[in-house]
Amino acid sequence: MPTRVLIPSGVLGLGFDEAALWRGVDLAPDLIAIDGGSTDSGPASLGTATSKYSRAASKAEWRVLMQARARAGVPLVIGTCGTAGTDANVDWMYRITAELAEELGQTLKIARLYSEQDPAALADAFDAGRVAPLDPAPATDAAAIRSMAHIVALAGAEQIQAALATGADIVLAGRTTDTAIIAALPLARGDHAGAAWHGAKVGECGALCSTNPTSGVILAQFDATGFEVRPLADGAVCTPHSVSAHMLYENSDPFVLYEPGGHLDVTQAHYAAIGQGAVRVEGARWVPAETYRVKLEGARIAGYQTTLLATLRNRRYVDNARAWAAKLDTFLKREIARRMGLVADAYGLEIRLIGLDATLGALEAGQGRPVEVGVLVIVTAKSQDEATEIAKLVNPFLLHYPLTEDEELPTFAFPYSPAHSERGALYEFALNHTLALDAPMDAFRLQLDELRHG
Repeated sequence: MPTRVLIPSGVLGLGFDEAALWRGVDLAPDLIAIDGGSTDSGPASLGTATSKYSRAASKAEWRVLMQARARAGVPLVIGTCGTAGTDANVDWMYRITAELAEELGQTLKIARLYSEQDPAALADAFDAGRVAPLDPAPATDAAAIRSMAHIVALAGAEQIQAALATGADIVLAGRTTDTAIIAALPLARGDHAGAAWHGAKVGECGALCSTNPTSGVILAQFDATGFEVRPLADGAVCTPHSVSAHMLYENSDPFVLYEPGGHLDVTQAHYAAIGQGAVRVEGARWVPAETYRVKLEGARIAGYQTTLLATLRNRRYVDNARAWAAKLDTFLKREIARRMGLVADAYGLEIRLIGLDATLGALEAGQGRPVEVGVLVIVTAKSQDEATEIAKLVNPFLLHYPLTEDEELPTFAFPYSPAHSERGALYEFALNHTLALDAPMDAFRLQLDELRHG
């Protein structure tokens, strides 16, 4: 029998087509799987162990998925709970699940798969030679590892299989690879290994592999030789192009994808439209690795930030914004050194011109002539107090600094008062390494709970 995995969306909190979801439930899936996060939005979620997504939105969507699970009578799995997959993120998702179980009157067996790593234990593993860098990897050592705010290991199919083997109705997983939550069941049931990983990669973002990417819901079906994928929203179709292109998504090599325990090779894969908006794929190959390794992600505090925002609208200042900003930057660094005694490498000061080159900086090739320009000043320092003190020094000059010395002082616009905003800690990713394991569960922990509200 083929294995059917219903994928409601690329991530919980992004939304999905509910009619398409119930259509998928009627097709008798064996598993419902959805991702809960990624590193796409930077290191802050990992550093703070908080979700980037609204709790209200996550709970509303999770309610529908828990109802779908109850009707289908199959496990519901979410990977990378709460954006970053730390222990706190998993427990956040557990509290939401417990609230909904009571509200919906459901009795559930819940497995929590924890992925967070103890920095001290990981530092010992580093000293023992079990931690290896990926390319490119930041320089690190045992002391740097011990100082990190949070570290997670990316679970693969084996860890999700262990959670499913408990008989859990719902699996709340810490950090996982996007594909693991989809590939785990077809692999456990003996479906084609290459197809399981390839179909999981295609399906990881829901309907992104279709002509209607925002509709969310797809059904992936796996068997002994390949897989099929079909979107379930009205008017959405998968094509050989839309399906094959997904190997390029967030992947440096369009033919090879590395996962815990090996890699996927789709060099010989072939894609065929089979009607009703579906595509069948065969030919992918799974290549086991000699050593079982999991990827590590770590975040640490890199400073504290305060920002200021002003807008230029005077035609002369808009036309000369880059020259004005360069002159202001030089002046401010001189004043910070004179008044605060800080050398330039003791803090960070960025001036970004929104509407000119705030995104690309010197790489910007556009030649537009905006009506107004936003001036965003980002101050980074060793403490929040120091960052704010620098911002307060910057404040009057950002408001009144002239383009030349022999002209009247200009007055620029501030959108709010006070002009500065404290952003708090600035986090940075500090690990791009792998950890060698003797057994897949060595870096992971399972906790089982039962909620009785039926």
